[in-house]
Amino acid sequence: MYDVLVVGSANADLTVRVERRPGAGETVRGTDLVESAGGKGANQAAAAARIGGRTALLARVGGDAYGELLLGAQREAGTDVTPVIVDGAARTGTAMIIVDPDGDNSIVVSPGANAALTPQDVAAAKDVIAASSVVSLQLEIPMESVRAAAAAAEQAGTRVVLNPSPAPEAALAPELLAVADPLVVNEHEARELSGRADGTPAEWAQALRDQGARSVVVTLGGDGALVLDASGVSEVPGVRVKAVDTTGAGDAFTGALATRLARGDALPEAARFAVRVGAAAVTKPGAQPSYPTRAELEALAPEQG
Repeated sequence: MYDVLVVGSANADLTVRVERRPGAGETVRGTDLVESAGGKGANQAAAAARIGGRTALLARVGGDAYGELLLGAQREAGTDVTPVIVDGAARTGTAMIIVDPDGDNSIVVSPGANAALTPQDVAAAKDVIAASSVVSLQLEIPMESVRAAAAAAEQAGTRVVLNPSPAPEAALAPELLAVADPLVVNEHEARELSGRADGTPAEWAQALRDQGARSVVVTLGGDGALVLDASGVSEVPGVRVKAVDTTGAGDAFTGALATRLARGDALPEAARFAVRVGAAAVTKPGAQPSYPTRAELEALAPEQG
């Protein structure tokens, strides 16, 4: 029995810090390249496991050194990697990340083996899906595989947390929205998917719920999050920290949120916990290397009032 099964991507993060981002046709000097484990799916699994969730990951990696790096990082975090498929014919996905002095990042992803995670792979994991309290999904794997995982979770009675990132070019499929409980979006994604160029986070969340999502969480960076479910709107304040690197902070939030939902928290309470985990994650460089254990969370972003 798992608290959280993450079905999604696993990438090797290749990170360079710069004094400023280059313009078109411009070359700037950066720091030494840092290789670390990443990918939205693997990030969420590591965050959930490190914070104490019983976690498994369904993903594809290549039979290369980056694949070994990713598997090792998951095992270190405490994730069960039994469902992970090692594809000897593919290269592990990679993400090229540029981080500026304010901790903001720009990312280019090469999918690699992630693009080969199929609905058949999902079908083969139906028993793992049924044995999980929550399935967490993102959009760095083929959309048909995301839909297959959502359908399998619904059939098994497993709660679905859907983080539609990277934001799709078209509207989300109605069957995906219908199982999202919650749909977790940042401000950009909320604006794009709601179809409203202006408005407030609460209005975007309501539009997404009107489109079919069972509940919605809009993450607001350092300002916390907004939650909309059957009980109404809840505003979750941010936790003030010194941001070093925002890479993977949204995944830390989502992994923590899924874990607390699996343990029985109401959505606003789970979001309050997840905001703290996301805040702690930006205080250190990298994605997975920055994710806190429960003890580290209490030191980095203690519960307030």
